[in-house]
Amino acid sequence: MKKQLRIHYFQHEPYEGPGCIQDWAEKENYLLSCTRLYNAETPPALEEVNMLIIMGGSMGIYDEAEYPWLVNEKQYIKEAIAADKPVMGICLGAQLLAGVLGARVNRAKFKEIGWFPISKTEGGKASALLQSMPDSLNVFHWHGDQFDIPHGCLSLAESDACPNQLFQFGDRVIGLQFHFEATPGSVSRMLEDAGEELEGSGPYVQTKSAVMSGLQYADQSNSVMSSLLDQLSKFVISV
Repeated sequence: MKKQLRIHYFQHEPYEGPGCIQDWAEKENYLLSCTRLYNAETPPALEEVNMLIIMGGSMGIYDEAEYPWLVNEKQYIKEAIAADKPVMGICLGAQLLAGVLGARVNRAKFKEIGWFPISKTEGGKASALLQSMPDSLNVFHWHGDQFDIPHGCLSLAESDACPNQLFQFGDRVIGLQFHFEATPGSVSRMLEDAGEELEGSGPYVQTKSAVMSGLQYADQSNSVMSSLLDQLSKFVISV
């Protein structure tokens, strides 16, 4: 009988929810729960979580003075990794993963907002986690920070604006600088709540109309996300 997994995610902004991750969990009949850190909610005990997903947010991992809950969040992530839980970090979540694994996180040379292609590295082409991802595809980005690849991790994908887009630690921890989970609804919500960020100029910042035109790429991204979550969930089901 298939095990009912308990998937938990950390949410940092009201407008950055789970997107297609919720659809995947419902399809698989998995339990999906959330800690809304911006509401000062307390995460569940780690033993109650089978898989941890860390969503994006406008803050930086270094903004602990303004967002003191970042301190406890980082500790929780460290403990989840140490406990061999499958962990996925998205955008800010990937930066938090990189940070707790000892890598530098800082401002990127370019903001990257909109639909831009990422390409697999040689490591990405060999990764079992990315078996359903084509060598190159357009994905949704919304970030101004970047991470170095932590020591002992494998770089899996890159883009023109930001060379470090995706990394893997061991076989069950993965950080995505971009948003495979983005749906037309979630992108529209981000534009509504944080669209002022698109007003600045830059070679990798699209207009709102260009972002909306790129929604055609969401289905393929969501399909890759579902496959990636399937691969990570095997590490729970098999134990």
